[in-house]
Amino acid sequence: MDDTPQDRMPPAFSAATPAPAPCDAAQLELAKSKKVAAGVLGILLGCLGIHKFVLGYQTAGIIMLAVTIVGSVITACLCLPGSGAIVMAIIGLVEGITYLTKSDEEFCRTYIVNRRQWF
Repeated sequence: MDDTPQDRMPPAFSAATPAPAPCDAAQLELAKSKKVAAGVLGILLGCLGIHKFVLGYQTAGIIMLAVTIVGSVITACLCLPGSGAIVMAIIGLVEGITYLTKSDEEFCRTYIVNRRQWF
């Protein structure tokens, strides 16, 4: 019996991954109304997490706001360079740009239907 490398390889996974369900009309309208607002707020006020609140992610918004406030207070009290606000501002900037560069359908699937809170 011939034992070639192809004989020893497991069979390829043949089931295709189903395509994500498209957004319905109401979800798509909601996504369109929130996309630009969340993107611009993420770029301009990202360190405060306001863009998270616009998308309905209260926990993520509170985390960003708390890191900004606590990091700024600790930095000011200890006279240390750097701040939680800088880190949160960078995250907000990246998220804002990400929101604005996605298509409406992709934004809807990712942030409205699947409720992906970070990046």
